[in-house]
Formats: sequence, C-alpha cells, structure tokens
Amino acid sequence: MNGLVGEEQKPIGEMTVLITGASRGIGAAIAERFAAVGMNVIIHYMRSHEAANEVARRCISLGAKVMTVAADLKDKEQVLRMQEKLRKHGMEPDILVNNAGVSHYGLLSDVTEEEWDTVMSINLKGTFLCTQAFMGRMISQKYGRIINVSSVWGISGASCEVLYSASKGGVNAFTKALAKELAPSGVTVNAVAPGAVDTSMLSHLEADEIHMLEEEIPVGRLAHPDEISSLVYFLALPESGYITGQVISPNGGWVT
Repeated sequence: MNGLVGEEQKPIGEMTVLITGASRGIGAAIAERFAAVGMNVIIHYMRSHEAANEVARRCISLGAKVMTVAADLKDKEQVLRMQEKLRKHGMEPDILVNNAGVSHYGLLSDVTEEEWDTVMSINLKGTFLCTQAFMGRMISQKYGRIINVSSVWGISGASCEVLYSASKGGVNAFTKALAKELAPSGVTVNAVAPGAVDTSMLSHLEADEIHMLEEEIPVGRLAHPDEISSLVYFLALPESGYITGQVISPNGGWVT
C-alpha cells in the first residue's frame, strides 16, 4: 500500500516531468536525474536555446524521450501556449518541478520597483502560473507531484538579499497552502530549499567570499547540483505520496 488516491499510477519510467529553468545548474541536474530512469523529460528555458539543447542531448543519451520548450514564465499567454504545445505532443506532465528563478543581491534601499517586479514575477508569479496551468490534469487523474525549488533564504532570510528572500518565502507559503488544497486529489506539493549550491547563481562572489561561505557551512563545502536533484527525484516517487506541504532544506547544517 502506498496511500495514493485514485487509480493505479503509471510506472515511474512512463511518467512525464516538466522542469522549468532546466538549461543549467540545478534544473539541468534534475532533468538528467529523471532521464536516467527513462522518464519523458521536458526541458523548459527562456533564452538559453543552445544550453537547453545540450542538456537535452545528455538526457537523450541516457535513454529518455526529451522535448525542449521556450516560454517567458512571467507571461500567462506564453505559459498557456507552452501548455497547449505539450498537450499536442502528448507530453503533459505528471510531475512539475518549478525550478526557474533569478537571484538578486543588494541593499533593499537600492532595489528599484522594476527589480522587485522582475524577481517576484519570475520566482513567485511564474511558479503560480505554471502550477495553475498543469495541476488540472493531475487533479483529474488523481495523481501528481508539484515540487518547487525554493531557497534556504526563504526560510531564514538574508541580509542584502531581502528581495530574493521575500520571493522564496512566498514560494514556501504557496507550497504549504496548495498542499492542503490538493491533498484530497492525490497530488503532493513540496518545496526543496537548498543552501549554497555550486552553480552560476553564485558567480557574483569572489573566490575568497566562496571560501568564507564554505567555512560557515558545517559540512565545509558547497552542495553539488546532483545532491539537490536526488531529493527532488525522491519527492517525485509514487512512494513519497505521504509527504506533502513540506519545505525541505538540504543546506549542509548551515540553517537548522
């Protein structure tokens, strides 16, 4: 018994996963993790066409059926067009990983209204629009997984990252509330809130700043993207059906 609602679900290798912002970093690692089990993988990107194609080639080499799709997640019409395209190709997701996001570093006093709107629109509104577009099918089939990639700063907050922290805090609240709403339909909603991960999102830091950061982390190093993708994969499994409404933070003991 796995505690799932509705009819028996498809084997994991026959499911389809959509990962937003999958052309690099954590998103690319997540795509490859799912491809490794033969799942149908949809790689979303906004502008990084060639990078997305490179991730797609790696996923195909692992034996997965792969599709790439471009959309500006701040724009509802583009999200709906993406949804229609996937439907026409028989690639509607059973699993949605809302990974697309942007960071922002700077004093709140220096944040412009445009910067506020951009970060909130991508990190929070984009999560809302994608979830709203794809959760209907999950509800109707009485099975689905929605996994939101958040941040440790959405839990604890960070000086000079107030805007980013606020957007990810919103993602965490969104996760907890929607989990309660969708639980009766057999759809789980969880968030993964990584600490410092070795990706281009930390490219604004100098080498000595990275070293100081590592010294603050009890395990003494940054996370590898594969360590985050493994947790996302676990939450997507059918046997993880009793885990919902959780914000899980793999951060090396940095924030407890």
